[in-house]
Amino acid sequence: MAARVALFAAAAGRLLSVECLLLPLLLLFSPCRFGAAADGSAPASPPHRRFEYKYSFKGPHLVQSDGTVPFWVHTGNAIPSADQIRITPSLKSQRGSVWTKSVSSFENWEVQVTFRVTGRGRIGADGLAIWYTSHQGLDGNVFGAADSWNGVGIFFDSFDNDGKKNNPVIVVIGNDGHLIYDHQNDGATQALASCQRDFRNKPYPVRAKVTFYQNTLTVMINNGFTPNKEDYEFCLKVDKMMLPKQGYFGISAATGGLADDHDVLSFLTFQLTEPGKTVPPPDSEIPEMEKDKYQEEFEHFQQELDKKKEEFQKDHPDMQEHLADDVYESIGDRELRQIFEGQNRIHLEIKQLNRQLDLILDEQRKYVDRITKRGSGTMGEQGQVTENDLEAILKTQEDLLTYVNEIKNSMGDVLKLSGGSQHAGSAGGLYESTQHFSDIKEHLHVVKKDIENLVQQNLPSEKQKCADLPPFPSCLSTTYFFVFVAVQTLLLISYMMYRSQQEAAAKKFF
Repeated sequence: MAARVALFAAAAGRLLSVECLLLPLLLLFSPCRFGAAADGSAPASPPHRRFEYKYSFKGPHLVQSDGTVPFWVHTGNAIPSADQIRITPSLKSQRGSVWTKSVSSFENWEVQVTFRVTGRGRIGADGLAIWYTSHQGLDGNVFGAADSWNGVGIFFDSFDNDGKKNNPVIVVIGNDGHLIYDHQNDGATQALASCQRDFRNKPYPVRAKVTFYQNTLTVMINNGFTPNKEDYEFCLKVDKMMLPKQGYFGISAATGGLADDHDVLSFLTFQLTEPGKTVPPPDSEIPEMEKDKYQEEFEHFQQELDKKKEEFQKDHPDMQEHLADDVYESIGDRELRQIFEGQNRIHLEIKQLNRQLDLILDEQRKYVDRITKRGSGTMGEQGQVTENDLEAILKTQEDLLTYVNEIKNSMGDVLKLSGGSQHAGSAGGLYESTQHFSDIKEHLHVVKKDIENLVQQNLPSEKQKCADLPPFPSCLSTTYFFVFVAVQTLLLISYMMYRSQQEAAAKKFF
């Protein structure tokens, strides 16, 4: 019996060693897996979706010749360009917003917003907001839009005003036109729902999917760590929400003492129709005056393009007529692409490892409950644990060793994949990863303690010497840790310099 207890302790020690192996990678590439639940699942019968172009924008060629965005109005410090709208630049005390010109009357709707929030500082400000309100909030002090709105605002708040260290955060606040936004507390007392997500300085654009369907508001987030556009995670949901029958869609942003660039790449709106209901008829045709205007602009653009082509062919007669712009990539672009692809593969692999660890913990909890119940009943009758219980413990530990071996094999593949990209990660999920492994160690400690108590209570009067526990391996030496931190810091600085050069070149171009 003592040998079997020692076997259990050895298995626990091996699992802890696997945790030590996983910890550096999880600190870099841990997915935000908390909160992803069935709450964000789609209904059994999906609604009919229809794209509404009058309430959407997307590049390229986003801006017309007169500097306006079709069907949208921009105010404040918003700067439209060919492929995005910069709601606010990274300067202090800036405000900007864009709003639909036409009021919508959708009973159910969905908007998909693609944006970037980037800044040089570790902390940004103030944030960005997505709106559906009965009136256009063209200017104001709530993330660049008007206060006392009638509708709903989804706030991407990046500055911690209340000092609770819970930012960046996504908050939903509804208003009937009488509520004054509580800036000092980041709207915590007024929030209908919230979730913590870091949306600043991500390698890929962040995507938010806001769905209002059957009086339920749901927010899904793509955190910008992978190029997969459909890799959404559940963020929050508000049931029994009442919104105005008609409203304007908008997006706004503001900066304060600190500043970020708030760039919106696309805003796509879809009208949702419940199954069994008649699909609304399409909008009437474009008026002849607007159609002639757009046709004239198109012909003018086509003439300019043909003229530029002719001039280029005259200046470069030895070059091909059709040139591919993106056939070649620079060394830096190729390295960054390889790094991000490696991060994506590691991200998926670690998700699989997390699922296996969850299975192990569930099995351990079940067997601990069974052993505790059976052990207490058996001790009351016979004074010792039955052989069947010990056989069940042994079989459980053999299964545990099998799971651990599978995890070790998987980690070998992960380490090979991360050979060229492990220095380019970020510590965005530091708190979640550390808390997750603390929970794992705590559960293992409880399992070990329960088994030892059962064995000690059923030992005969003579003391038996248990086998020595195997030495626990050390997680990471101090030298390797500092080398790892130094390399990661150098790579981060290099990436920031490269990004600054790209932004300077882009600004110089425009």
